[in-house]
Amino acid sequence: MGAIVAALSKGDNDAVPFAIMMLEALIHRGTNSHEVVTPTYAVSAESFEELRKKSKVSSSVAIGRNVSGITPSHEQFRSLNGYTLILEGRFFSREKLHPSSHAAISRMHLPHETAKRLLRDFEGHYAFAAASLGRLLVGRDALGVIPLYYGENGTLCAVASERKALWKIGITEVNSFPPGSLATINRAGFAFKPVVTIRQPPPRRIEMHEAATRLQNLLLKSTQERVHDVEKVAVAFSGGVDSGVIARLTQKCGVSVNLISVGLKGQSELMHVEEAAKALCLPITVQAFKIADVEKALSKVLWLIEEPDVMKVSVAIPSFWTAQTASKLGCHVLLAGQGADELFGGYQRYLAIYRKYGVEKVTDTLYDDTITSYEKNFQRDEPVSTFHRVDLRLPFADTDVVRFALSLPLNLKIESESDGLRKRVLRQAAVNMDIPTFISDRPKKAIQYATGVDKAVRDLARSKGLTPREYVEEVFRVIYPNLRVKQSENSRLLQPQIS
Repeated sequence: MGAIVAALSKGDNDAVPFAIMMLEALIHRGTNSHEVVTPTYAVSAESFEELRKKSKVSSSVAIGRNVSGITPSHEQFRSLNGYTLILEGRFFSREKLHPSSHAAISRMHLPHETAKRLLRDFEGHYAFAAASLGRLLVGRDALGVIPLYYGENGTLCAVASERKALWKIGITEVNSFPPGSLATINRAGFAFKPVVTIRQPPPRRIEMHEAATRLQNLLLKSTQERVHDVEKVAVAFSGGVDSGVIARLTQKCGVSVNLISVGLKGQSELMHVEEAAKALCLPITVQAFKIADVEKALSKVLWLIEEPDVMKVSVAIPSFWTAQTASKLGCHVLLAGQGADELFGGYQRYLAIYRKYGVEKVTDTLYDDTITSYEKNFQRDEPVSTFHRVDLRLPFADTDVVRFALSLPLNLKIESESDGLRKRVLRQAAVNMDIPTFISDRPKKAIQYATGVDKAVRDLARSKGLTPREYVEEVFRVIYPNLRVKQSENSRLLQPQIS
């Protein structure tokens, strides 16, 4: 949890000032210290003024990071055979790399092989950048849980944890860095090579009981890896099967668990979550908000997610409140169930696809939704948590869990084209864990509707005589006055461009 940036000059200009400018734009992602690393030197400071004074040597290549220091981590730089590497995020697989040690990385030799092995062998949520004379190597974890963006203009190539950092240095065409890929960056631009690719496997022959048991074990391992370095965690809790499973598994990990549920005052779900928490024998903090709180949060959330999308902001506001509540409770690690709906067919729209196109099309859609979750979900949810100094960790976003779930036949997820519950194998795993059926069999209700935020946004828009889309875009223009949103026939919203 922090920020990573990298800049390369296409000429002989100094890239260090641009790295510092990007770090300043991302100060909210880490305030403990700020670091800039070049192929020949590294400096660290507690303020940007001090960082500028220390960064006296010019370099056409520079990488940097803002450090949060909230949880124990192995976020640091390493010199590797002419390259200096910075890692943002963390590895979870203790068998492969203990978080307090870089011994495994230190034994690697060739820079490209080092980078490829990081992507292939180390489970985690991370991004890294390595600098050498005239070149950068950049990679992102296989599922893209940690946000990372890239772009270039006539004079610079750069990457950063959020788009606003690239916009600040004059890069207008910004794209999400492809997960599981390694980019070699030089004066000619970006060259991407896929290293880890999540493919759709053929459906395996497996019965429900075995599938649910194996899924439970994989999720337990994933959860253990995500909480082993902390004593207490918060769980974003809706009282449904996804968060119920995460809550139960976290109980088994020997850490203190705090459930958190948020919503608009009067929402029936707030009563349900208290009953569900009681049934799980776990403490819960319930926060009820007003429509004025939605209006207050809207500007900050749009600034963080950097996209004027009604649905995304209606999902991000409850996530923003949840992370805010976790921080106030002193919980700086938040577990959530993102990814489960895409893996197990949770959304209602999958039934319409089933009825119209059949099993094969639904299977393909689940796969597509899973591998594009980094764009649709993760890079929306991670910034609103990080803003509150909370590390968002997602047990379902684990490559072993994902590969196993994708291999399951559709009938273990969606029984038929009229299956009102769906996510059957996950619900069976919940039953195996003695989760009460009023939790395990609770129908899916999207967070923006369950919390009442979607309705609140629409009511706010109506009160101003605007459609929800017009309202959200109007607020966005106030936040980013120098940006314009381009429209096209194929995409309602393209990447914001600097005017």
